[in-house]
Amino acid sequence: MLTANSMERVFHFEDNGRDIQLSDPGRTLSPEAVLNFYATTYPILTTAKIEGPEVQDDAVRYRFVSTMGTKG
Repeated sequence: MLTANSMERVFHFEDNGRDIQLSDPGRTLSPEAVLNFYATTYPILTTAKIEGPEVQDDAVRYRFVSTMGTKG
């Protein structure tokens, strides 16, 4: 017999060399909606793009990658 299980979604982004993991605020939200949800807390995400999904360790992982460059 087959059993269907839903996989946890995990969202990551890098800020000042630190990998920050964000929990899923709602299963019904699209990855774009999750990005917009967290952009109010992390302004660097306002210019980010989404990479993924990638299945790893029984979770679906998305990475938010900032498109903003550094000056200098």
